[in-house]
Amino acid sequence: MFLKKLTLSGFKNYDEAELNFSDKINCFVGNNGAGKTNVLDAIYYLSFCKSYFNSIDSQNINHDGEFFAVHGIYNNQENSADKVSCIQKRNHKKVFKLNSKVYGRLADHIGTIPLVMISPYDRDLINDGSELRRKYIDGVISQFDKVYLNELLNYNKTLQHRNSLLKQMFDSGNGDQTTLEILDEKLVLHGRIIYDKRKTFLEDFNPLFEELYGILVGAKETVRITYESQLNDNDFHDILKESYNRDRVLRYTSSGIHKDDLTFTINDYPVKKFGSQGQQKSFVIAIKLAQFEFTRRIKNFKPILLFDDIFDKLDDSRVMQIIQLVSENNFGQVFITDTQRHRIEKIFKIVSIDHKIFTVVEGSIDSNISV
Repeated sequence: MFLKKLTLSGFKNYDEAELNFSDKINCFVGNNGAGKTNVLDAIYYLSFCKSYFNSIDSQNINHDGEFFAVHGIYNNQENSADKVSCIQKRNHKKVFKLNSKVYGRLADHIGTIPLVMISPYDRDLINDGSELRRKYIDGVISQFDKVYLNELLNYNKTLQHRNSLLKQMFDSGNGDQTTLEILDEKLVLHGRIIYDKRKTFLEDFNPLFEELYGILVGAKETVRITYESQLNDNDFHDILKESYNRDRVLRYTSSGIHKDDLTFTINDYPVKKFGSQGQQKSFVIAIKLAQFEFTRRIKNFKPILLFDDIFDKLDDSRVMQIIQLVSENNFGQVFITDTQRHRIEKIFKIVSIDHKIFTVVEGSIDSNISV
């Protein structure tokens, strides 16, 4: 699957843009703030029904506009065309379409167009709190496992109801124990499935991640992602019972799989504390490349790969290594942003692969090189 054509209207700093892409590598070069990343974000929208950078859809409308529209024409696995559209009007519900058919649930689109984004913000996976790491693993698994996505949605809905009930119980001083027990049963039912799927995924994912990290850095370092969960050593029913009194005081559910975390290590030491900047950057790039390969094997076709401005703090040899890796047959369509045209041109003098280079200047894009 690859994106043949992208059309933007009123999206971020673009009034109008229409782009036709290579099915291999597409590069956007220009100064910071010109709008390179906005193109990648539009492509991300068409896979995930949301922005990678800003969760408030209305804020992605051009300042002077009343709506934005993002349309993509994809060549699918059957070698026919699919049109995906995202339209957001101010003060209206977002509309998402596949071949002119409007989705009733945005969740039904997730996984249709697998995509992996690699961005400078990925270092936040290491340095930020557990919520971001949970969201990451949830997003990865949801792209190829509809059951997981539905269980996650049901768990979060039940969790919200339980938290509302705990708040009511605290405010009123009365306890609806029957309703609480029903919610606990549902929370345990959905939570156990999510826990098992996260655990199985990481057991399968780690060997691939370690292999790709080794290729990327050219060194023998042991890297690992460890799943930290209260359910590793305890029954979920027991966890909820033990935390009941605390939950009533706090007015929210303080224990469960919504508190899970991932620990990142190199040679058994935490990357956050002991990893150099270069190691941290290589660590997250390897995670994303492993995500790509893992998804490809399950879906039996190649996800789209987005590289947003990741080359600035990598030396030329490392950049070349990444480009050579993604130009191999296992990888499909790739989109890259960079501020340095000479770096991109130098790479394609060495790596012979079909590509296009687009020049981006303040919301205007020119396709001036096609090879």
